[in-house]
Amino acid sequence: MPEISVSEKILSEDYADLILPVTLSGSYFLNAYMQMGGELLGGNYGVIHVPLSSLPRDLLAYVGYYNIPKLYTLLDESSLEASGILKVRSQPLLGYTGKDIILGFLDTGIDYTQPIFRRSDGRSRIVGLWDQTDQTGTPPENLSYGSAYTGEDLNRALTAEDPLSVVPSADENGHGTILASIASGSADVIPDFSGAAPDADIAVVKLKPAKKFLRDFLLIREDAVAFQETDLMAGIQYFLGLADRLKKPLILCIGLGTNQGSHTGASPLTKVLSTSEAIDGFYSVIAAGNEAGRSHHYAGTLSGPGSVQAVEILVDKEERGFVVELWASSPELYAISMTSPLGETIPTIPARLSQNITLNFTLERTRVDISYEIVESASGDQLIFIRFTDPTPGLWTLRVENRFYINGDFQLWLPITGFISPQTVFLAPDPDTTITDPSTTLLPISVSAYDAENGSLYIHSSRGYTRSGEIKPELAAPGVGISAVAKNGGLTSVTGTSAAAALTAGAAALLVDWRLEGNPRHLMTSSELKNFLIRGAGRSRDLTYPNRSWGYGTLNVYGVFESLL
Repeated sequence: MPEISVSEKILSEDYADLILPVTLSGSYFLNAYMQMGGELLGGNYGVIHVPLSSLPRDLLAYVGYYNIPKLYTLLDESSLEASGILKVRSQPLLGYTGKDIILGFLDTGIDYTQPIFRRSDGRSRIVGLWDQTDQTGTPPENLSYGSAYTGEDLNRALTAEDPLSVVPSADENGHGTILASIASGSADVIPDFSGAAPDADIAVVKLKPAKKFLRDFLLIREDAVAFQETDLMAGIQYFLGLADRLKKPLILCIGLGTNQGSHTGASPLTKVLSTSEAIDGFYSVIAAGNEAGRSHHYAGTLSGPGSVQAVEILVDKEERGFVVELWASSPELYAISMTSPLGETIPTIPARLSQNITLNFTLERTRVDISYEIVESASGDQLIFIRFTDPTPGLWTLRVENRFYINGDFQLWLPITGFISPQTVFLAPDPDTTITDPSTTLLPISVSAYDAENGSLYIHSSRGYTRSGEIKPELAAPGVGISAVAKNGGLTSVTGTSAAAALTAGAAALLVDWRLEGNPRHLMTSSELKNFLIRGAGRSRDLTYPNRSWGYGTLNVYGVFESLL
């Protein structure tokens, strides 16, 4: 049988992609895992590809939570004026527009044919496009799948009678096109519309859909849009390489999120982002999520050793399955028991190292898989991973019991909106600590959303802080009823934190442009960029800052310059 290539393994539904740490050196990792198609993903991580046929049904017991890619989804369902962007662009002594700054979008692709993404001479403003779903061209350097296109490729396509015959990449969903238009749409193309940084260069990674084995393992809805962690990590490597080749700063906009993980910035993706942020000229702006008010988070506190708290989950009749993650800071230790809607009780399952158990109920067809990780590899915290298959509709009760007491705090998360039925919820939810991964990453700028028309916080804008108490989000930006360009070229209105993140990414490009055009010329660090934005933020006398909803205040780029007077 001929050897299957790495790219075929990446694309094949018969192979599982697993994340591994690179513990010695990159070359050692590649040699050690050559037969498994080992590839480097940055941040001291790599990926291998294992035949599904060789994996046991109990995946967590075999590889551990840390090694299984998480799934991410889209975070969206007046603004330039409110953010001080127009003032910065219109002032004679300022007039910054993001020229020679690259805005990168890790998303659903882009409709590159739209005039909003062209220069005044008709040439494309897109300097790089990696379509992970297109296998007709050449992959990017050091990556094994998809097709990478240059600005020259896109210009040739735009002059062709059929552009897609030259560069066969489209944005079927439209989310990537929308975010790119908010952050970087050209001015004077559509009446009364402009992106925040209309002269910035644009780079795009179109993510391929997540593999079926991950979707099935996490029991997410069949119609859910889902991307896997390994592809996001590979996308970041593409952006780093592109920025290095073009010798230009790059601001990455991420409008994706997940409720998976420790919510402490300890996942492989967040660590890759942290490592990338340390590179000169690389910055990230990330949407905080739209999880407040969705009833997907529970925060509990027990009073002492042996104490118990009941956590109630209402399961929708249409729910085919879902997962629950319980996280607690070490050395706290917890165990769980449960009662089904029909009254069948499962006694406490001991908290033991690598404890994995499957529960089959007598009176109902539900199967529950429970995995304990006393010390989860990435965070060092305790994880209890609970997987409900064919759950009986109605009220499920989890009883959380403390077995090693420090302060008695624990938290649980249901899957993110879109991965689960809207009617599957915690009955006593907590709207705080609903910020999604990867916006929990320390160095990037995390952005919540508010309504610029009335000054109110968007009702579903995720709240901080991280589970470890780091201040996230840092800023709130307009994210309600934001004008954007749809994939068909018409104007649309969008709401959500990804729109707020796109606006903030464009605003960040103006500040990087400002410092690069200064005398002396200066390339800001990630910390400088973040702190300039924080310093210029608008703040209300009625609020204390920082806070869980607004961070340090509302985006106000002009306020940055006012603070320097």
